[in-house]
Amino acid sequence: MAVYANFEAALDDADQSILDALAKNARISLKELAQAARLSSPSAAERLRRLEDRGVIAAFTIDIDPAALGFPLQAIVRVKPLPGQLHVVERIIQETPEFVECDKVTGDDCFIARLVVRSMAQLDTILDKVAEKAETSTSMVKASPVKRRLPPLAQAR
Repeated sequence: MAVYANFEAALDDADQSILDALAKNARISLKELAQAARLSSPSAAERLRRLEDRGVIAAFTIDIDPAALGFPLQAIVRVKPLPGQLHVVERIIQETPEFVECDKVTGDDCFIARLVVRSMAQLDTILDKVAEKAETSTSMVKASPVKRRLPPLAQAR
């Protein structure tokens, strides 16, 4: 616990401003980032480097809309491998590109995964491969009222 308490204290208002600005637009210019954090450009660059060095920022990425790429359907699949099939199922999930996210979890299921597919027929084909080695429970995504976002940094203090 002490490690987290020390880490949280190390995130000041400027660091939080940098993270907030990058979460909104990872392509923001250094000048704009410095303005958002109320710092000089060299100070903002140094803080950005430190946040990367500490592992707070792991990557700069883009947010792609799967529907715009021809994947209008998304599904959340809970996966419970059959006895002795855990590693086989994990490999199937890793090797199937339509699985765009997967978490290994505790509880009755071992994996909770997100798939993007072009059709229900494609979903069935993918799930058939998994179902040979695991029990699955599938829910179709209707909407995403909360997209991936930063944790409540200001409240962590």
